[in-house]
Amino acid sequence: MASTPGILSDWPWKPLGTFKYLLLAPFVIRSWYGMLVKDESERDVTAFLILPFLLWRMLHNQIWITLSRHRTAKGNARIFHKGIEFDQVDREANWDDQILFNGLLYYLANWTFSGASRIPLWRTDGVIMAMLIHAGPVEFLYYWLHRALHHHFLYSRYHSHHHSSIVTEPITSVIHPFAEHVSYFVLFAIPMLTSVFTNTASIITIFGYVTYIDFMNNMGHCNFEIVPKWLFSIFPPLKYFMYTPSFHSLHHTQFRTNYSLFMPFYDYIYGTIDKNSDQLHDSALKRQEETPDVVHLTHLTTPKSIYHLRLGFSSLASKPYQPKWYLFFMWPLTAFSMILTWICGRTFIVEENRLDKLKLQTWAIPKYNFQYSLQSQKLSINRMIEKAILDADKKGVKVLSLGLMNQGEELNIYGGLYVSKHPKLKVKVVDGSSLAVAVVLNSIPKGTTQVLLRGKLTKVACALAFKLCHQGIKVATMHKDDYVRLKNLLDRSATKLTNLIIEKSCTQKIWLVGDELTQKEQLHAPKGTLFIPYSQFPPKRYRKDCSYHCTPAMLIPSCVENVHSCEDWLPRRVMSAWRIAGIVHNLERWSEHECNYTMKDIDKVWHSTLQHGFQSLNALNSDKEQDE
Repeated sequence: MASTPGILSDWPWKPLGTFKYLLLAPFVIRSWYGMLVKDESERDVTAFLILPFLLWRMLHNQIWITLSRHRTAKGNARIFHKGIEFDQVDREANWDDQILFNGLLYYLANWTFSGASRIPLWRTDGVIMAMLIHAGPVEFLYYWLHRALHHHFLYSRYHSHHHSSIVTEPITSVIHPFAEHVSYFVLFAIPMLTSVFTNTASIITIFGYVTYIDFMNNMGHCNFEIVPKWLFSIFPPLKYFMYTPSFHSLHHTQFRTNYSLFMPFYDYIYGTIDKNSDQLHDSALKRQEETPDVVHLTHLTTPKSIYHLRLGFSSLASKPYQPKWYLFFMWPLTAFSMILTWICGRTFIVEENRLDKLKLQTWAIPKYNFQYSLQSQKLSINRMIEKAILDADKKGVKVLSLGLMNQGEELNIYGGLYVSKHPKLKVKVVDGSSLAVAVVLNSIPKGTTQVLLRGKLTKVACALAFKLCHQGIKVATMHKDDYVRLKNLLDRSATKLTNLIIEKSCTQKIWLVGDELTQKEQLHAPKGTLFIPYSQFPPKRYRKDCSYHCTPAMLIPSCVENVHSCEDWLPRRVMSAWRIAGIVHNLERWSEHECNYTMKDIDKVWHSTLQHGFQSLNALNSDKEQDE
């Protein structure tokens, strides 16, 4: 909100939450009923097209959001080099309110004004009229309205809400209090209503004009420069009639310059043009793609996970991954994204972060969980991972950590396959197993004397059994095969062997669980059992009388910038142990790979991680309990 919110700051339908879309239902039903049921002479195509147009506006905005986040993560042509945080994402989560508000007014205008219904597809005179009115009265009135909104009285009550986002995203353009949106709609309605009252309106005039406004708004707030310099060289006067993203970015950093809407003409007339506009435009265009110090290589999980990525829906990406029922209705887009990832088949940049001077990036393999379990996909996936490692090596990346299923034993021997194939790699490949073990060990409650180990016996699971037996904690298994394998891994010390047992009764209340834990096995756990995953994937929660720890992860330091999305199912500002392991590997300047069946000193890795500001989630939960 603004610093001192004025009247009509909140949207009227705010208490409705996601049910706000029901406000459109009567209008949609009436317009579609008239189109599908009534006689041809009574049908109104204009009213019928309003809903598809609103959906197009949402898609248009989402395309800009995805494009902007991808380009700013790469770094080339980026304008303002500073990250955004969760508070901005939360503040801008209601960007669709403006589209809903406009939609209601479109329907009302369609019913109220005879010239707004059953309009033709195209009228040349109406299009020309709308262009001239926008370039003249609209741009002029907006300039002075915008300057008025920067007066301390209106700024503190309304416009400061918009300027809370110094680093802009495309949807920042529509983040205003309700009263401010009313004034904007009245202003932008001038060309449309003029065409309606003069009977020159057309579908292209109305929908095309609004699409133009959306395009220019999104472009002006995208935080990367998209307008080439040669465009102004060919036609120099164009700089007075078309702004650039860098032009408007200066308004968000300087506040008292560059007030114009889309045409800087009036800033030049009234002397409010920022003198650094041309220089920033040049420097932004020359900015090259950044080379990260550390790359975390992950992959898509489910087909719907594409919406939860930072490049997807910003509101979903800012929360831990959970299946949403309404995504089922987006199956055409989901299917299209799957086809697109199959056709492109290239690793893509998901996000970019900074830890002091350390540049971090996350790359994603365009493959899903189910594909990793298919033998036919193994070669393709390995080639993608190998190419990502070689690309990172070529770019000068220092460390690459393998996340999720990119480090499977059957797939690539915990990354050892690539290191043995390319012995001269400069980039260090890290599977993060040592830190994952350390996190799990420090998640076990103090005073524990017995744990039950159940799940796939990965490198992490075997190391956990070894460490716990060495500490004198009894490790029980439910299956003889697991017992035999773990026994062979332990040395012949009588103490360690006696701490490894087979347990059928399952009396332990601390379970260390992996990917192969079944529902039936969970039901055998005693009431109050704590399930602590050692896998990268959380177990399904079948028990309400038991508690579940999150997958191995830690709270990141407050100095990590540009963190505004959640890593898979983890809470905000929490990273998986496998991702953190690569960061710590670089900070400590360790010179060896951590892959294959080798493992670093677990205690050393744990203490190094804490020294760099990462915190145990146990400590975080304790702080929350004290606050409560």
